[in-house]
Amino acid sequence: MKKSQALLKSVQQRQKGQWLRLNDLQYFGGQKTLFEYKQNMTTIGQQLQKVENELADAAIDTSKTSEDIQTLQKSRDDLKQRFDVIKEQHDQLEAEQKAKFEDQNNIKGINDPKQKKVEAKAEMIRATMTNKPITKEVFQALGDNTNPSTGGEKLLPKTVSNDLIHEPFVKNPLRDISVFTQETNLEIPKIAFQLDDDDFIGDAETAKEMKATGDTVTFGRHKFKVFVPISETVLNGTKTNLVTTVDRGLESGLAAKEKKVAFATTPATGEEHMSFYSTQNKIKKVEATSKYKAIKDAIADLHEDFRDNAKIVMTYKDYMDIIEVLANGNASLYSAQPEQVLGKPVEFVDAAKEPIVGDFQYSHFNYDLQMLRDRDKDVKTGVELFVLTAWVDHQIKLKSAFRIAKVATDPEA
Repeated sequence: MKKSQALLKSVQQRQKGQWLRLNDLQYFGGQKTLFEYKQNMTTIGQQLQKVENELADAAIDTSKTSEDIQTLQKSRDDLKQRFDVIKEQHDQLEAEQKAKFEDQNNIKGINDPKQKKVEAKAEMIRATMTNKPITKEVFQALGDNTNPSTGGEKLLPKTVSNDLIHEPFVKNPLRDISVFTQETNLEIPKIAFQLDDDDFIGDAETAKEMKATGDTVTFGRHKFKVFVPISETVLNGTKTNLVTTVDRGLESGLAAKEKKVAFATTPATGEEHMSFYSTQNKIKKVEATSKYKAIKDAIADLHEDFRDNAKIVMTYKDYMDIIEVLANGNASLYSAQPEQVLGKPVEFVDAAKEPIVGDFQYSHFNYDLQMLRDRDKDVKTGVELFVLTAWVDHQIKLKSAFRIAKVATDPEA
């Protein structure tokens, strides 16, 4: 009874303009929990509804006096004020707890850059899989300051893109020697200089002019999709495991696609220009009686400007076949570096059916920045699919910078 009187006194103080503090309702010996506030709101709310029904009935009951109606009105007002006070304290405590929870789970509060990126990646992946919007803080943590409300939710954040292209889990050796960029509608001028008159300038002559001629290499958009299966256990597990699973899957898919288009012996329609082996590119083939001699001749056949930076891309099997022939029982050759054997650095790619020799800075991969994220689910197995749609193009900027080493079919060649 005394506790109820204390509560009523607090209500009366509130009516006089003295607002209640959170402690005003802590009459159980400590701060009430959110659950207790909800219980009290339910109890008083039910009582308030009952009194309001009784008041409505009394208003049309001619046997009720005005004093009866005034008593019910006073009771209703008292209960309503009690309900409002408890609701105010409930909302205040709920807001404080929510803010505290958000602070604990907000990536802003993470100081370690690596951990912050892992947390942000996990938030992006889970938001995609649950069809929820990605917060501005997540985009900023991943290096994309685009406001999600203006379309940024459809961009794969730049930090993630960089990780996928430059830090592959499944290695594509071309990433170490070719050029990789991320530019929309990329065009690169291909310039050659010509001197019309290369004689020395006479005393009475005007200066000879050097003219620049050339064309433009234009990168297109060739769409492909990468699917990464995610089990329910991984999706709901630790952030680190989730991010690792998705990153590895995406890295593997992108690397595999790059190798496939660059070394396709029968390229798909519209992708002919991407392959070193395509007849459309007409890369010069240098033939000899053995692959070792063909590689040596191909290096020698390159212009000296390309030869200085030349590298060899070939299969490991072809290299071991060359070593077996050259060693002729001498085991020491097996421990030599490939560059010591062939004269140029070597990158091993199983997809390179015939060795390619050249300056690979003229091999250029470009990813369009508009990578899209999507999801799908197999309801029977519960496996979620994280789907990445990307656009890539591979341009061989100068065909003359490359040679293909080929064993001659005619022994007399």
